[in-house]
Amino acid sequence: MKLSGWGRYPALDCRLESLRKWEDASGMLRRGDTLIARGNGRSYGDAALNPDLTLSMLAMNRMQAFNAETGLLTCEAGVLLVDILETFVPRGWFPPVVPGTRFVTVGGMIAADVHGKNHHRDGTFGAHVEALTLATADGEIRECSRAQRADLFRATLGGMGLTGVILSASFRLWPIETAFVMEETLATGDLDETMSLFEASRDWPYSVAWIDCLARGAKLGRALVMRGKFMDRDALPARFAPVPLRPAPAGKLAVPIDTPSVLLNRFSVGLFNELYYRRGRTRAGPRPVHFDPFFFPLDRIEAWNRLYGRKGFVQYQCVLPRDESATGIAALLERIAAARQGSFLAVLKLFGPAGDGLMSFPMEGYTLALDFPLRKGTLALLDTLDEVTHRHGGRVYLAKDARCAPERVREGYPQYGAFETARAAAAGAPPRFASELSRRLAL
Repeated sequence: MKLSGWGRYPALDCRLESLRKWEDASGMLRRGDTLIARGNGRSYGDAALNPDLTLSMLAMNRMQAFNAETGLLTCEAGVLLVDILETFVPRGWFPPVVPGTRFVTVGGMIAADVHGKNHHRDGTFGAHVEALTLATADGEIRECSRAQRADLFRATLGGMGLTGVILSASFRLWPIETAFVMEETLATGDLDETMSLFEASRDWPYSVAWIDCLARGAKLGRALVMRGKFMDRDALPARFAPVPLRPAPAGKLAVPIDTPSVLLNRFSVGLFNELYYRRGRTRAGPRPVHFDPFFFPLDRIEAWNRLYGRKGFVQYQCVLPRDESATGIAALLERIAAARQGSFLAVLKLFGPAGDGLMSFPMEGYTLALDFPLRKGTLALLDTLDEVTHRHGGRVYLAKDARCAPERVREGYPQYGAFETARAAAAGAPPRFASELSRRLAL
């Protein structure tokens, strides 16, 4: 069947099978096909596509054990984050790290080693994974952790599914007293002010900025910086007190058709950015919000990727070292504004130190993520952004990529050699676990 990532580019004909039982994994691996595991299809590009065999993990969706004293949850790789939230938030537990959507699987969160708004304090999701089980190319099922098969464990965190099929994982949830976040939104006038505010907000557990990528000159890098922290029960306003741990409401909006991409132009994006920035400036002081719109604002709009039209879109996400971030981010924004291909989904975050994963994306510095409709000139613009990113010692996020060049990835991920060694031991030679991303990038 025709499959794609969330960006809907590229779309490929793939043989799709579903893994339903642990014991079936060994038989599938002994057939000889190359394959890649696929979660809920929320990586943006071609990371979960293999025409030979794409293995759906959605049927591997059982929660296996939970320790209510320590918060340790063991579950299969196909369990969705949304199901974890619906099950455990009413009990007073929350995942240690969440990405920008709740419709991802646990296996996908490990394979991409996802980060959230709290990376500057708490690292990636992989930093909180204590153990995982992996089906390797020889058909064996192996237990991995920081103490057992540590090299394979580190290669699997951020390894994009190329070391084997993740079957299950154990990680700790964190206790919360309420499902509400005290959010504060602050407007900044330029990039220096934006980055200074991030530095001044390090004590806030969560921080993120929407950035106006079409602003130029003295306004370059102006943004709305949003920071937040979970509220204690005794600080909750009376109107929320009756149900302090209420689950997320169901989504109410949907995009029923593909929107003509011509509607997303520099005029419409510029108008949106101006109105959104002005609206953000009017928000006075901290305010309590449910965790769902704070962490997952786009999840309320079903199939929002259709807003970019039938051809789809590409997301560009890079990270730059901390001492290069100011000049590098400014250069990226200048090129985007000059190309007049602005994005109304432009996000800036501050990262803390790199974690355990050999191919994990974050490094200490700033990360910028932007969506671009796929049209004439888009891929050429991203090549230009690649040049800036790598000139400043940065790298792109493989879970978002659909078009980067192989040499850029090898330059950007200095532990690639160690990853290749660990992968060869688990995936065989030639590698059994492969995707369009790994083939395109010669991984």
